[in-house]
Amino acid sequence: MGKSSSSSGLSGLKALQRELQEQRLAAEAAEREARRRAEEARRAAVEFRALVGGVVPLKDTGRVDPSPVAPAPLPYKRWEDESEVLRESISDDYGADWLIDTDDTLSYRRTGLGQDIVRKLRRGQWTVQAQLDLHGHRVEEAREALGEFLRACVKQEMRCVRIIHGKGLGSKNRTPILKEKVRRWLVQKEEVLAFVEARANDGGSGVVLVLLRGPDRPA
Repeated sequence: MGKSSSSSGLSGLKALQRELQEQRLAAEAAEREARRRAEEARRAAVEFRALVGGVVPLKDTGRVDPSPVAPAPLPYKRWEDESEVLRESISDDYGADWLIDTDDTLSYRRTGLGQDIVRKLRRGQWTVQAQLDLHGHRVEEAREALGEFLRACVKQEMRCVRIIHGKGLGSKNRTPILKEKVRRWLVQKEEVLAFVEARANDGGSGVVLVLLRGPDRPA
């Protein structure tokens, strides 16, 4: 009886030791993975900043900030080719049937999304992770900057961004040229799920909030 009890206690102790060992190994693996992801994020951020010089990233004090290393050579020729495709793929003549009237502002949501997506976007359901300021851009410059910005944000797995196109107060006849064009361009981009004019205290008619699709995950 005593031997059986002692054997049982020893077996339980060994099982506990194995469990603690497994937990320690799992914690070490998780820490290594976190460091790897932080390094990948830092490298992607370097490329992101080089790609979209007009973007003003918002501060995120929770991010890991490893020591900087020299960035890899930038693929300028590929970017030039992609920019040409970008200009050809975004049209100024796209129809306005995609606009819906929500709270007296023009907004958009991709087919299949719930009607509350626009309301949640305006209320700040998603945190704005980056912004693009198009003040001072000519139409062609703005078109190219917008396409590159969206592409980079999707690559960075950002979900919500802010685009500042202005109210046109400084343009000829005080007409907001970019305001309409930005909306026509956005609806043609597959990565855009929805967008909405910002609330008055967030920029109002001079700003649009954009919800982007999430990253494609392997099955």
